[in-house]
Amino acid sequence: MRQMLQFSKFCGAVSDLAGRPLSFMVAAGTIALWCLSGPIFHFSDTWQLVINTTTTIITFLMVFLIQNTQNRESKAMQLKLDELIRAIDGAHNALLNLEELTTDEIALVHQHYRGIAHSAQMGLKQGKTDTGTPDPSIHKIAPSHSAM
Repeated sequence: MRQMLQFSKFCGAVSDLAGRPLSFMVAAGTIALWCLSGPIFHFSDTWQLVINTTTTIITFLMVFLIQNTQNRESKAMQLKLDELIRAIDGAHNALLNLEELTTDEIALVHQHYRGIAHSAQMGLKQGKTDTGTPDPSIHKIAPSHSAM
């Protein structure tokens, strides 16, 4: 568990550092120096191989670091949204952990909410209000997750 915490902190720090303007400038400067060194090395295969290998390794490692950071941030955001749903009076707790549904079930929920939005928009055109908490009927839409 301690290793995972250390890895997460490392990933966060590297992602934060990589996203700074200075990091971009260093990367762009490295490419510029490499281009300028071409005539010195006669644009050899080794000269090309150095930059290709370096950028491939850096890209390969950064994919995992950035993915780790995105996964943590996404889960944290989802928990915050779940807490808001849980805490707001009138919100539908059935929507908690909606991300656990299958793609088809999510599409059905989305279609249902589009219908609610459409009805609200039609009501606005007729001078009605668009507030309230219509029943999402999640139990009918996603029966395989009736324990929600």
